[in-house]
Amino acid sequence: MGQLPLDIWRPITLTIELAAVTTALLLLLGTPIAWWLARSTAWWKEGVAAVVALPIVLPPTVLGFYLLLALGPNGPGGAVASLWGARTLAFTFGGLVIGSVLYSMPFVVQPIRNAFEAMGARPLEVAATLRASPTRAFWTVAVPLAKPGFLTGAVLGFAHTVGEFGVVLMIGGNIPGQTKVLSVAIFDYVETSQWREANILAAGMVVFAFCVILAMTIFERRFASVAP
Repeated sequence: MGQLPLDIWRPITLTIELAAVTTALLLLLGTPIAWWLARSTAWWKEGVAAVVALPIVLPPTVLGFYLLLALGPNGPGGAVASLWGARTLAFTFGGLVIGSVLYSMPFVVQPIRNAFEAMGARPLEVAATLRASPTRAFWTVAVPLAKPGFLTGAVLGFAHTVGEFGVVLMIGGNIPGQTKVLSVAIFDYVETSQWREANILAAGMVVFAFCVILAMTIFERRFASVAP
């Protein structure tokens, strides 16, 4: 068996890096959105929830097309990129992060929102009677109680980012070492008839998907068994 080419590893490390950065940003941005959706009584909050959930039903190429326009030289992304002398955020790692955050947002926000809603208002009311500020009650009561939602959201956000194809191809292209992530690399290997490399990466993705499903099942059973 011959040695694997060195360039097969770069898409793997780039994908892991992208998924890690995206997941961290999703938890940072998605938590306040999920909290607001769970606690707000505004009549239009479900409209906001529908916007957040759009990537679930939108074809990736549609989202990728509009992101390409927004991140390109004539869009807001081009204006931002001009601050450091670049022309566009498209076809850059930063552009991939932006696209991945938007595309995976519902997979993080929804589990956290469900966890916040499941805990009810009673724990926060008790915290208020003990003179805990809203901020302290959030961090010491709400976040610990919503831990299953955070774990589920983190796992799903990471896994969904690893598996993206349409969006990253549209806004990132196929630049080795910069935007060529795992899914794009598999497509590229198939197009160039490098079946061995494509098979290795595809099999790895199957194993990864199995591990994600197994982890989710274990999480659900574990937290269900300790629930009061």
